[in-house]
Amino acid sequence: MNSLIWIILGGLLMSTIALVGSLTTVLRPATLDRLLLPLVSLAAGTLLGGAVLHMIPAGFAALGAINAGAWLLGGFATFLGLEQFLHWHHCRRASAECRSPMTYLILLGDALHNFLGGLGIASTFLVDPRAGVMAWLAAAAHEVPQELGDFGILVHGGWDRRRALTWNFLSGLTFLLGALMAFALSIRFEVAGLILFGAGNFIYIGASDLVPEIKAQPDIGRAVLHFSCFAAGILCMLYLAYKFHH
Repeated sequence: MNSLIWIILGGLLMSTIALVGSLTTVLRPATLDRLLLPLVSLAAGTLLGGAVLHMIPAGFAALGAINAGAWLLGGFATFLGLEQFLHWHHCRRASAECRSPMTYLILLGDALHNFLGGLGIASTFLVDPRAGVMAWLAAAAHEVPQELGDFGILVHGGWDRRRALTWNFLSGLTFLLGALMAFALSIRFEVAGLILFGAGNFIYIGASDLVPEIKAQPDIGRAVLHFSCFAAGILCMLYLAYKFHH
C-alpha cells in the first residue's frame, strides 16, 4: 500500500474520532468528569512522548540542529498564537464562558489545529513511516478527550446533537486536508521541517494546555491516578521507540 493511501486512511480515521463526542449525551456528567482527566493525562504523556521520542529525532536527523530547532520553535509559537488570538483552548467543561459566542471560534480553532496537525503528522510519515504512525497514535489519544469536551460545549451553546456532530466531523476533516497538502508538497519540496513544526504543536498542547489541567488536582488519590496515566503515555511511546528503532 503506497504512502498516499495510508495518509488518506489515517486522515479519515482521525476525522471519525470526532464522533466520540456523542458519548456526552449518554454519559452522566459525574461519569464524564471522572473519565476526562485521566484521558487528558494519558494524552499529555503520549503527545510529549511522541514529539520527543519519535518526531524530533526524525526531524533532527534530516535537518540538523539549528534548522530543526527553528522549525520546532515555529510550531510552538504558531499554536501559542492560535490560542491567543482565537481564544481556542482545551475546555473540559461547558462553562458559561465557553457558550454560544465561543462555539464558532472553537470550531475554527479546531479546524486550524487539525489542519496543521495533519500537515506535521503526514510529513513525519513520509520521512519515517514508523515515527509517523507513533505521531498519529499520540494525536488520536489527544483527540478523544478534546472531542468529548468540544461536543459538550457546542450542545450547551445551543446546537442540537446532529448539527454538533456534523460540524465537529467536518472540522476533523481538515486533518485530512493538511495531510494531503503535506503529500503534495513532498513531491517538489523537502518536508522534514514540517515534522518539527508538528512536534512544536505536540509540545505546546501537551505542556501548556493539558499539563496545567492535570496539575490542578487537590485530591491525592486522583493526582496519583492522573500522574500514572501521564507516565503510561510516555512509557508507551518509549516502548514503541525501542521496539521499532533499535
